[in-house]
Amino acid sequence: MASEIPERLIIGPKEGVTYPLTVAYCGNCSMPLEYCEYYPDYEKCKQWLEKHLPDEFERMKMGATGAGGGGDKGGTGAGATSNAAGEPAGDGADDAKKPQKRGGKGMMKTKKAKDDVPKKITLSRSARGKRKSVTVVTGLATFDIDLKLAAKFFGTKFACGSSVTGDDEIVIQGDVKDELFDIIPEKWPEIDEDFIDDLGDQKR
Repeated sequence: MASEIPERLIIGPKEGVTYPLTVAYCGNCSMPLEYCEYYPDYEKCKQWLEKHLPDEFERMKMGATGAGGGGDKGGTGAGATSNAAGEPAGDGADDAKKPQKRGGKGMMKTKKAKDDVPKKITLSRSARGKRKSVTVVTGLATFDIDLKLAAKFFGTKFACGSSVTGDDEIVIQGDVKDELFDIIPEKWPEIDEDFIDDLGDQKR
């Protein structure tokens, strides 16, 4: 006589679950909300949730308060997953386990807080070939400026190629370093000329 198949192994739609399922993503770690607690910078995730998804934040907070024997973070993410997917929450032994930390690509590195980085923009010129040169702009990200939009703006302004080449670096084709001292404060008023440094000619 065949044994009864456990409910968690049954494939197909589950009773009491509305389809299609909608998945909300966190704006801080870009992962589904139930994975936020595994992100190294979990506090930033909670701040984002409280600001942008207050209902989800309250539900997760209530889950953390009502969860008994959970980890330090109350296992809010796991509970949210089970409820959203309509799957059983699992036995108490699994709930009491602390989240497993993994290495490699599975473990995201915590981004350095922008508040810890001094707000400073540096401009430099670098030789490209024998007669041509490029202008390198770094530090715009410390002012929360979108680098892709800034590169597009520079390319349109100077009618030349402009691209993001690093975490906080934009390379503009041509020698436009002197013009940038006036253009940057004009485009972004929050950036004063005192925040812009000239590094002169640099090798790349």
